[in-house]
Amino acid sequence: MKHYLPTILTLFFALLLSVAATAQDRTVTGTVSDKTDGTTMPGVTIRIKDNGGGASTGADGSFSIQVPAKATTLIFSSTGYTTVEIPIPASNVVLVSLEADANVLGEVVISTGSRSSQRTITDAPIPIDIFSATELRSTGQTSFDKALQYRVPSFNTVNTPVNDATALLDPYEIRNMGPSRTLILVNGKRKNPSALVYIQTSPGRGESGADLASIPTDAIKRVEILRDGASAQYGSDAIAGVMNIILKDRSEYGSVTINTGVTSKGDGETFGFSLNNGVNLGDRGYVNYTAAFSTQAIANRPGTVDASGEAADFGADIGTVQSFLSAHPDAGNVNGQPANTQGKFLINVGLPIGETGEWYANAAYVAKKVNSFANYRTPYWRPFSSNPDGFALLSPNGQESGYQGYVPTFEGDLSDYSGTVGFRTENTGWKSDFSFTTGGNQQLYTVSNTVNRALGGGSPVTFKPGGYSFSHNVFNIDVSKAFRENLVLGLGSEFRAEKFGIQAGDTSSYVKGGADSFPGIDAPNAGESNRYNFGGYVDLGWDITPAFLINGTVRLEKYSDLGRPNGGKQSSFYQKAFDDDSKKLVYKVSSRYKLAGDRATIRASYSTGFRAPSLHQANLQIAQASFVPGQGIQTKGIFNNRSAQVKALGVPQLKPESSTNFTAGIGLQPSRNFNISLDYYYIKVKDRIILSSEIGPTDAGNTQLDQVLANNGIVAISFFTNGINTITSGIDLVASYRNIALGSGKLGFNVAGNYTLQSELDGGQASVITPQLIKDAGRSVFDETQEALLLTSRPRFKAVVGIDFGMKRISVNLNNTVFGPTTFRQAGLSSLLKTEFKTKVVTDLGITLALSKKIDLGINVQNLLNVLPEWQFKARENANTDAANALLNDRAALMVQSNLITFNQRYAVVTYDGSHFSQLGTTLAASLTWKF
Repeated sequence: MKHYLPTILTLFFALLLSVAATAQDRTVTGTVSDKTDGTTMPGVTIRIKDNGGGASTGADGSFSIQVPAKATTLIFSSTGYTTVEIPIPASNVVLVSLEADANVLGEVVISTGSRSSQRTITDAPIPIDIFSATELRSTGQTSFDKALQYRVPSFNTVNTPVNDATALLDPYEIRNMGPSRTLILVNGKRKNPSALVYIQTSPGRGESGADLASIPTDAIKRVEILRDGASAQYGSDAIAGVMNIILKDRSEYGSVTINTGVTSKGDGETFGFSLNNGVNLGDRGYVNYTAAFSTQAIANRPGTVDASGEAADFGADIGTVQSFLSAHPDAGNVNGQPANTQGKFLINVGLPIGETGEWYANAAYVAKKVNSFANYRTPYWRPFSSNPDGFALLSPNGQESGYQGYVPTFEGDLSDYSGTVGFRTENTGWKSDFSFTTGGNQQLYTVSNTVNRALGGGSPVTFKPGGYSFSHNVFNIDVSKAFRENLVLGLGSEFRAEKFGIQAGDTSSYVKGGADSFPGIDAPNAGESNRYNFGGYVDLGWDITPAFLINGTVRLEKYSDLGRPNGGKQSSFYQKAFDDDSKKLVYKVSSRYKLAGDRATIRASYSTGFRAPSLHQANLQIAQASFVPGQGIQTKGIFNNRSAQVKALGVPQLKPESSTNFTAGIGLQPSRNFNISLDYYYIKVKDRIILSSEIGPTDAGNTQLDQVLANNGIVAISFFTNGINTITSGIDLVASYRNIALGSGKLGFNVAGNYTLQSELDGGQASVITPQLIKDAGRSVFDETQEALLLTSRPRFKAVVGIDFGMKRISVNLNNTVFGPTTFRQAGLSSLLKTEFKTKVVTDLGITLALSKKIDLGINVQNLLNVLPEWQFKARENANTDAANALLNDRAALMVQSNLITFNQRYAVVTYDGSHFSQLGTTLAASLTWKF
């Protein structure tokens, strides 16, 4: 906290100065209402004409705005209403009634999903969701990614039970497609991915995604989510869709927000401070910035550890185990939500040039520190006698009499930066946009309160295991022109250079087995890798009639580090010219037709897509060498596809995934306040990249696989490979009815849901692409545990059902999030069983009180009914029914199975591999916002 105090004080005094500067202005107050029914209108934008200052109405429709003495006119605007200009009377009190604009059917003008023109939601031939900053803040969640979890049905992210490096950012995904198949944009420009690859047995294993939590929520104007394949428009990573984060630009008001929260168990305390402010430059220019600081304490949710399971696992005396557990029922384990502290800064700038030009720029930086713990090493797990010199370093008195085991800590330091500078203009009908974007992410680790057991008393107790970094530089050129009123051509290109770095740890962190709990990266596996790619696209939109639109896009992209198939032999002219492994040609065709006076829209799209293997997947190598008695130095870990070990197993080089996407749906808007959309999607991915299951020697020990492993000194190996083909299909439903008059307020309803029809292997386990040498040994690169993590570890269905009500100085929202069943197949579980998490409903209540015209108080109760994940064993579909039922009815045998997947009940609520929502239970949160 002391580290951030000077920054907070500086921002506070800057705030006081900005308020003092307005002392010579006059104050204009008033109320805005709907002309049709007379109800007050919150969120109406008020601007000072010919000045650029602004404000907005509060929950009761009232406003207060500081205006210069010379100002004469205010401009009032709201989506769906006619904009009006009102002269400022001598009384400085303005009462305004806005009239609905019957010609406005779309809610927000957007650009996501079309590279040639902007269209409204109603006009769009593809499904797009819009979420305002107000909607995100109403969740009470402290980070952007967790706010999306409770607003977007197809978006999922959950804290992982076993953290390590994953504690720095939780894996997320849309439509159960993994974090690397949703492209993240900021103001329409590609955001850099994280440096981290998820290698734990958790959803998202083997992939990486952007750090969504690094974006301060108070800097966001709105979020546009394109629920359709978009590789043709944006290139790699857009198989599942695109999320475009639009930053605040012209300032209506400045604000300071202080928020705090705590779980119902009294832990997980949060504190946050955020400042958002800006300056409007004339009618079009702006500077908007956000600075935020937050800290979150650990929330611990271990289970009560089973003594019999511990004694069996560690070969310990049951009396010794029971004695320790009587004093430490949770075996000293610390797991749930790690502690973290972070500071964020973001600025967004637009400077008009001439009548149609604009220089624009934005930049963001976040620094984050996360503190978590490994599993507690109990004295019967790590007995003092097995390493007296080493464990004496972790004993309070340096003697066996004080030794109680130890719990290694894990600290992660993350920094993430991004920035864009560009120029857009229009000349003779041509719209041009030139930009440069840079971004990077670095993660460095520290492990403490542990030892390298092989070094004995010469071991340190704190280690620097190394870390990872990723950066990119992106150049974009986009131009478009309307040749007629109904024909728009767009074209452009992108050049991207990427760098992935692996930083070695200190020697003691990796030699002879490395630091206990988190071995470091050894020097031979460290280094940097680079690549570049170039892409170009052509986009054509044709409004054949005012109701009928056709849009088509073609894109060609080439990567510098991807080779050609079959040793450089192309099987056709098409492949030789456009589609060897280093180049991908993809396309998209979409259309919509409006009916019933634009009150109904039928839409559909078909596209091909691709995702290139990330630099992380192509170059990551984490190998640990250790001495095995009688066998010498043996190695296990993740090897990249360029290594001699992986080549010896017959694993081919990575190539891009390819996909086909089909979406069809209908949108209805019977009235201005009621809309509903229903969309079906089908996504087929070929050659999907996975991190393989661990491949080790066979029991027989006489296969060619055994020989290769022995010759290379390997006891177990994993690698990335194009191992599977998948099919994902489902239905999205979005409906809302708003502005229902109820007394002196307005009531609104919204329902959004996602139902997964298919998330499966295309062809079942028999279709898994396993190298022949491994297959002949009876092994597979994709076992049932990996299949469950990839395909069934997210809810089969999810829905958000919300009610909101606003009147005068209070607004209330009640949201129920339905998390459908989730299935896991944890390693070690009986072949007769699977684990299924039950359908649960999490209820959130939010209340916003306007304490004055400038101060709002927000109160949120997240998970109001304290609902926790709940799982049960079920018989597998292909299991012997009698045998499965016998096991399910044997309490003692089931306890053994339960211990296997919860580490003897340490992770009793969520199991070792995770669950479908957080395990923290009820959380109370409050925020105070001062607008100025």
